[in-house]
Amino acid sequence: MAGGAEPPRPPALRPFGLVLHHDGRWSHDGQPIANRRLREAFDRGVCFLPGGGADGEDVFVVALGHFRGQIEVEEAAFFVRAFEPATGAITLSDGSVESLDVATLRASPRDAALLCRVKRNLGSSAPLARFSHAAQADLLAAVEETGEGPALRIGRVRHRLPEL
Repeated sequence: MAGGAEPPRPPALRPFGLVLHHDGRWSHDGQPIANRRLREAFDRGVCFLPGGGADGEDVFVVALGHFRGQIEVEEAAFFVRAFEPATGAITLSDGSVESLDVATLRASPRDAALLCRVKRNLGSSAPLARFSHAAQADLLAAVEETGEGPALRIGRVRHRLPEL
């Protein structure tokens, strides 16, 4: 820039009342968001920003067009909408598809729904995803009992399950 001036920085991200609840519901300032298309847009627009908060903390945001706002997440910012037992692929609420890391499976302390780590390219900051009822049912249908305990069959390979 001319004269060495720095370009203006966007304002620091701060919460603005949008909450993603543990069961996938959205609310704003305590009021449920009833519009299905808006909820779906929010689901697709969730992003994780390690160190992106005002004080350098990890934050979740919703990005819609040029708008980007920090959201509060009760448990998991992403939801597993589908599990493919032949390949181990999971489809997430933001529309992305990745492979399930079986070793990261755990039960939610809220209600024992399955959770796993996703966006693992972020390393130790990898956020949680919560399985929908249908995806969890598909995963559990692929569990087999072995002499060493339960294992998840993905394709032809059995993956030992962590203690859930």
